[in-house]
Amino acid sequence: MSIYLPIAEMNINIFLIVFIGISVGILSGLFGVGGGFLMTPLLIFLGIPPAVAVGTEAPHVLASSISGAIAHWRRNNVDFKMGFFLLAGGVVGSTVGVNLFKVLRNYGQIDIVIQLLFIIFLTLIGLSMLFESVKTYRKYRTTSSIRQKLHQHSWIHGLPFKFRFRRSKLYISIIPPIFIGFFVGILSAMMGVGGGFIMIPAMVYILGMSTNVVVGTSLFQIIFVTANSTFFQSYLNQTVDVVLASLMIIGGVFGAQIGAKLATKLRGEELRGILAIIVLIVSIKIILDLTLTPKDFYSLSFGKV
Repeated sequence: MSIYLPIAEMNINIFLIVFIGISVGILSGLFGVGGGFLMTPLLIFLGIPPAVAVGTEAPHVLASSISGAIAHWRRNNVDFKMGFFLLAGGVVGSTVGVNLFKVLRNYGQIDIVIQLLFIIFLTLIGLSMLFESVKTYRKYRTTSSIRQKLHQHSWIHGLPFKFRFRRSKLYISIIPPIFIGFFVGILSAMMGVGGGFIMIPAMVYILGMSTNVVVGTSLFQIIFVTANSTFFQSYLNQTVDVVLASLMIIGGVFGAQIGAKLATKLRGEELRGILAIIVLIVSIKIILDLTLTPKDFYSLSFGKV
């Protein structure tokens, strides 16, 4: 059963999109990511123009994040104070990203930039998370009976403007959270992602937050950043396909609740390891699509003026 997408200007199977939405929604609730790092490439693989895939993924990430954040809030796994500082940088960053997106689209370079950004960040984040997951798992197996320090001191502890984040059990400067939020906000707008696949490692390894609080806090921040991106992508770039977004949201909201329940059954290092493998698989697929010889050497496409 197919439906016509007015902005993407193509037909697509309804059940396929809903199924993908459910699958990505599960990842959203399970790992604390918006799911765009997987959904946007999948839409591109299905033939959706990259610019439309990015713009349309924003409202889907928004809906999945709201559903997942509510589930984690009920479990008291959201640090709202930390989330507000991440959000402050994220809103500014996403606004800058949408305007940069418009400039690159006007020059006809947005499609290749989107794919290159996915390759770079998915590969780097996937490898680092996989390495840290294996390292943590080995340390857990060999030193499980030895009490470890809750946090290690780093250069962050020497920065000014310190605040106490009781839910995360941290006393650090607000500068790193704001900067992380700003950087992730730009990527959110440029790549059609919530930014959780970058936010999660940054919150764990840079800020020193515990994994259970990171997931809910990440989703809380993603809600407002993607809402901002959705508005500006629709207003400035006209790349939000409401029909496609609605189908993804139907599956995404349902899947996020399933993922949030599954998250309580796995340890932090196991979650990071699984997410790392998924990220690397998506990265390899994008690399192959860019490097392998296409079946048709030439194609004609007509964009909107």
